[in-house]
Amino acid sequence: MSGKIKVGVLGATGMVGQRYIANLADHPWFEVSYVAASPRSAGKLYKDAVENRWLIGAEIPAGVADLMVYDANDFKSALGKCKFVFSALEMGKDEIKALEESYASIGIPVVSNASANRWTEDVPMLIPEINPDHTDIIAVQKKHHGWDKGFIAVKPNCSLQSYMAPVYALIKAGYPVKRMVVTTMQAVSGAGYPGVSSFDMIDNIVPYIGGEEEKTEQECLKILGSIEGDKIKNARYPLVSAHCNRVPVIDGHTACVSLEFDLPEDKKPSLEEIERVWVNFRSYPQEQNLPSAPLHPIIVRHETNRPQPRRDREADKGMAVTIGRLRPCRVFDVRFVALSHNTKRGAALGGILNAELLKAKGFFENL
Repeated sequence: MSGKIKVGVLGATGMVGQRYIANLADHPWFEVSYVAASPRSAGKLYKDAVENRWLIGAEIPAGVADLMVYDANDFKSALGKCKFVFSALEMGKDEIKALEESYASIGIPVVSNASANRWTEDVPMLIPEINPDHTDIIAVQKKHHGWDKGFIAVKPNCSLQSYMAPVYALIKAGYPVKRMVVTTMQAVSGAGYPGVSSFDMIDNIVPYIGGEEEKTEQECLKILGSIEGDKIKNARYPLVSAHCNRVPVIDGHTACVSLEFDLPEDKKPSLEEIERVWVNFRSYPQEQNLPSAPLHPIIVRHETNRPQPRRDREADKGMAVTIGRLRPCRVFDVRFVALSHNTKRGAALGGILNAELLKAKGFFENL
């Protein structure tokens, strides 16, 4: 394990925290050396803190099982034990925001899954294939707070992951998107554990997930925005109308998307051109061969009944977007169905990819 960067996990006993622990078990760059959670878990060995509620399926990684759990609120306890932390905290947004800033203030960078800092103007909200250049705002953030080594970077809501990469690929290829209608069918694992009552989900669909439609409609604009001065300025387009539904699927968020291009009719891409753009799309994570990056960020299938969560969510390590049913739209221009793995690409493994991006860009040097 020598030479790996020692990392911590905040909220280590929760579902997302457990997935961080599992996904980091054999990571070539990072090694978990510090775990923190709520006061009720503090002082216990990790294996005892998650006894009877380890949800991942595989065994607890040997290197983590006997680590002592610290109180996440005692941020100074991380000093000397790790170089940066992954945040999977589950508490009020104001509390999370303050606590993440506390870790950053003592020189410990925070790579966060939480939503508390997504709309902080000098905090990058990263999908590495789309906006790796937004890491440039970190220098402004550090100057603003007077931080030397610490900083905060976040990932967006999991519901965006299934459609943002294909939309960005089209924009990058010169086909700007003006408007979209997105209907998501979101897995129950997105609600955490124990999550949605089985009585609500069996033989049922719940057509409301608190805050999801707002996140789906707004976060994409920051991701597609640009750094102007001391903040990230949102993009104007695409305008998104979202319908977010909880469905009885364990893992895998599906999105049905209809989109309209901001182009004259004779300049709009054909279905063949759209597929060509998607199949050939590569970006910074692929160019840098980041360990968690999918070789093919977008996979296009031609079966009439794909993608399906059970069949396609694990595509390319669970990090690819799988698209099917690309066809004309009678209201907008085109429509398609897209699928991403919400607890891998949309959660812990997506956070790990963000950390790999930051390492590749030199943000963990001299910690």
